[in-house]
Amino acid sequence: MSDEIRVIPVRGVGEVRVGDDVAGLLADVFEAQGYQFETGDVLVVTQKIVSKAEDRIVELSTVTPSETALELARINGRDARQIEVALRETAKIVRMERGILISETRHGFICANAGVDGSNLALATEVSMLPIDSDVSADGIRAAIRERTGAEVAVIISDTFGRPWRQGQTNVAIGVSGMEVVRDYRGETDSAGLVLVVTEIAVVDELASTAELVTGKLDRVPAAVIRGYPFRAGEGRATQLVRPAEFDMFR
Repeated sequence: MSDEIRVIPVRGVGEVRVGDDVAGLLADVFEAQGYQFETGDVLVVTQKIVSKAEDRIVELSTVTPSETALELARINGRDARQIEVALRETAKIVRMERGILISETRHGFICANAGVDGSNLALATEVSMLPIDSDVSADGIRAAIRERTGAEVAVIISDTFGRPWRQGQTNVAIGVSGMEVVRDYRGETDSAGLVLVVTEIAVVDELASTAELVTGKLDRVPAAVIRGYPFRAGEGRATQLVRPAEFDMFR
């Protein structure tokens, strides 16, 4: 284990637009800060800039809300058109109660409003949707960083999710490339000599949350580089963290 882990904010990207090269933008500003990507870095990229670059933005004036969206809007006071976008992005409604929509997305993630969000966009009349396949998006960023710099980094795409039984939100990994997603301690012994039978630590979620400490929500810092964390290289996918329905006691 490293003696020190650094978390370096990637600043100065500016407004990302459809078709922009996310990896190139991040590499440019990171180098302008006086840094270079190094093999072993973990690059955590916030979902919003990936969605912008991939044209996963909807102008609400183009959306006609359904009766379900209108009813939810009546209860919770939100824009019915934004709710309609969330419904369209929902593969399965997990819970719809007291004006709150908990969705299962096409990726299998369970989250509020299918990840549809109106914050940090160029126009107040727009909302963003999750990337079609965040793991593939992470693959593309990782490959582009490797081609440009020669560095073999891991990439995490992060988003903010709520948590059952806990107040507040935390950032989690919705896309992963170049590393294993969990640290599996099962079969190892603890300090008392007991064999662990359950413990699997979702390290990519922990890294996503660590990055949020410097990216924030209001500071226009769309990415962070975590340096010094000894991750296990591999072909992990964020979808591996989705608990299979047969083991989900709370759906």
